[in-house]
Amino acid sequence: QVQLVESGGGLVQPGGSLRLSCAASGSIFVIYTMGWYRQAPGKQREVVATITTVGRTNYADSVKGRFTISRDNAKKTVYLQMNSLKPEDTAVYYCNADIRPRVGVPANNYWGQGTQVTVSS
Repeated sequence: QVQLVESGGGLVQPGGSLRLSCAASGSIFVIYTMGWYRQAPGKQREVVATITTVGRTNYADSVKGRFTISRDNAKKTVYLQMNSLKPEDTAVYYCNADIRPRVGVPANNYWGQGTQVTVSS
């Protein structure tokens, strides 16, 4: 059984920084693309940033230059460094990953439980 567990959310003032972490655990053979998504109240879930196995990254236009996604394959962990936070970044942030649990088994897509990020003075 595969689990994604996020941490690092909280309350921060505008202009501040937070670092989110997401650790994968359980039966894992290969982790492919990992990413962060967010969902604000009354809005659809949207992609924030993704990173491939070899480190190729992609960002939503709204966070380019402010957020940085990275991963540590040995630790099975993906990070999201968020700087210059704005009130409009307030949302529940979800970790996502494509994971192949075992040899010969297709990869599945997994979600974490979400962590709240609130940007407010």
